[in-house]
Amino acid sequence: MSDIQKRLQEAADRLVDSGTERGLQIAVYRHGEQMADVVAGIADPKTGRMMEPGTVLYTYSMGKAATATVAHMLVERGLFTYDTPVAELWPEFAAHGKGAVTVRHVLTHTAGVPGLPLDTTFEDICDWDAICATVADSRLWWEPGTAMGYHAYTFGYLIGEIVRRVTGKPISQVLREEITEPLGVADELYFGMPVSEHRRLAPLEDMPGASEMMASLPPDLPMLKAGPLSLFPTADLGNRTDVLAADIPAGGKTSARAMARMYAALLDEVSGVRLLSPERLREVTATAYSGPDQVFGMDSAWGLGYSIGLPQGAASSPSVFAMGGAGGTFAYGDTATGVSFAFTKNRLTQDFSTAEALAALVQESFPAGG
Repeated sequence: MSDIQKRLQEAADRLVDSGTERGLQIAVYRHGEQMADVVAGIADPKTGRMMEPGTVLYTYSMGKAATATVAHMLVERGLFTYDTPVAELWPEFAAHGKGAVTVRHVLTHTAGVPGLPLDTTFEDICDWDAICATVADSRLWWEPGTAMGYHAYTFGYLIGEIVRRVTGKPISQVLREEITEPLGVADELYFGMPVSEHRRLAPLEDMPGASEMMASLPPDLPMLKAGPLSLFPTADLGNRTDVLAADIPAGGKTSARAMARMYAALLDEVSGVRLLSPERLREVTATAYSGPDQVFGMDSAWGLGYSIGLPQGAASSPSVFAMGGAGGTFAYGDTATGVSFAFTKNRLTQDFSTAEALAALVQESFPAGG
């Protein structure tokens, strides 16, 4: 057993034994080789099924990294560029003066279309054609490129429809053909997960007090204008059969080892597969925009489709490109160390403190230049 496997397993067991987490997975790669594959706790309390390395969880926005990766692979093949106007590929999107929005704006969350109508339903977000028509008809919150605000849902539909327009295939199919099948994780990383496979999921659960916390938010928050409260990430939303089965590439259903393997294949060759050239990786993981988030309020830094830095901020870890998910999941690649990391869990918490502590163990074990 490697030292990092032992240290992470001990940490995972403590988290479960203390009641902090119900069930979790941690995976680490370095220079294309798996260094740790840790599980602890229960996947499904109703049946007593234990968490396993291949258990799949809805990790919400952690899956945006896979969405961005698909886009980069198509850019590298010359199907479009980062500065291609979205409307050049998707003419309907030009409505209401959005013709200047580029693919780069979408990837950096500066496109100016972060919201969905407040009457959007569960059924709407699962209906690809209907939701894309809604996004195409949306109005700008700001001039593209002049501000940044997290596009929680619209990011996925924007990139997904661009992919569909240039390939003729749904993004879930492109993900499978270009990433998950070559990497051997086609049954562990999805946008829409077939209903026949849902028995392998770890159902999500909310932390006590989550609904009260949401109800206490000030009504004038910009985030509350970006979509109805019913679509904010909760266990009820993440356990719905229709949501789990639908292509919603603003999020993903994945195991930790599948997501860590994808990041590893961005950094290095994994079993003969490298997803992007080193030159492309340098471009997409450089900070492209930083500043206050106009929707959620915090300071953020973005590369092209990946957040920059560990949860405590980009300044402390500028070589890290990452995506976290609502509920506290987190995954990243580190260009300075060649390390990739993914942490998944079935209990939704309000921050990334656990992911941050686990990532610190990994950073200590594999320091830059070590």
